[in-house]
Amino acid sequence: MDRIWGYWAALTVALLFGVWFTLDKILLGNLHPFALATLTYLIASVTLLAISFSSLHPKVLRILHGSTKVEKSITRKEYAILFLTAIFGAVIAPGLSLYGLKQITAVNAALLSNTEMFFIIIIGIIFLKESVKRYDFLAFLFIILGTISLSTNNFQDLNLNPNLYGNLFVIGAAFFWSLDTSLSKFLSKKRDIVFITGIKCAIGGVILLLISLYLGLNFTLPLNQLPLLLMVSIGCLSLSLVLIYFAIREIGSTRTGSIYALSSLFGALIAFLILKESFSLYQIFFGILMLLGVFILYKNQG
Repeated sequence: MDRIWGYWAALTVALLFGVWFTLDKILLGNLHPFALATLTYLIASVTLLAISFSSLHPKVLRILHGSTKVEKSITRKEYAILFLTAIFGAVIAPGLSLYGLKQITAVNAALLSNTEMFFIIIIGIIFLKESVKRYDFLAFLFIILGTISLSTNNFQDLNLNPNLYGNLFVIGAAFFWSLDTSLSKFLSKKRDIVFITGIKCAIGGVILLLISLYLGLNFTLPLNQLPLLLMVSIGCLSLSLVLIYFAIREIGSTRTGSIYALSSLFGALIAFLILKESFSLYQIFFGILMLLGVFILYKNQG
């Protein structure tokens, strides 16, 4: 039963991340990427740490744990891993992602996020010595072709231009989020994943704040966009990070990453509906090709 909830948690994360692309694209109209990342992670950390020290905390943990055996203590090595996940997933990745998103469409950014699963598998093969099956190479080919096509506008923008840089930033963000996801499995068995996630967001938020202050960035946001910022911080980020730990614990990082790949589909559809960003035929084709590659990788990991 807990495994079923693990799949539902991963699917919810995919939907929330899909919404995130569109909301961030709107907010970037008024905020620098680092300023937006700073506000997002600081608000998320305050939310999660407030829950950790409230009367809701035990109830939330009971729901998250179910019948799963969890570890109560955190070692010094695991705190080091937590710090690394914060650097990779709460500082570098969001900074790159938002820089890229500012220069390209939310549809393209969503489709390129499929590369995260590719990086997760590569990390597993190189560092965790996971086996490679014959059909994996076909999946790699599909994902690489899709990535190159989408990042170069169907091979037309091979010269260095803002769109290409934006696409490369999003791909770079996917790589660092894949490091975050791969390392997070070492923390997913811990009892208090709400507190762990809050600390992770706090580390990321403080570092981003220091960078933003050094750069002299403006944090002013129109009041009518404040609900969007809160939705991103509390709904998309806070809830997603807790559910990612839960999903990784119940169904593993590979399956979680595979289901998360659906965020690209959700993100493209939501951007189309809300931002009126169009799909081209080549985007649809290579987006489907990448999803097929992710599906093959998922099936071969079973």
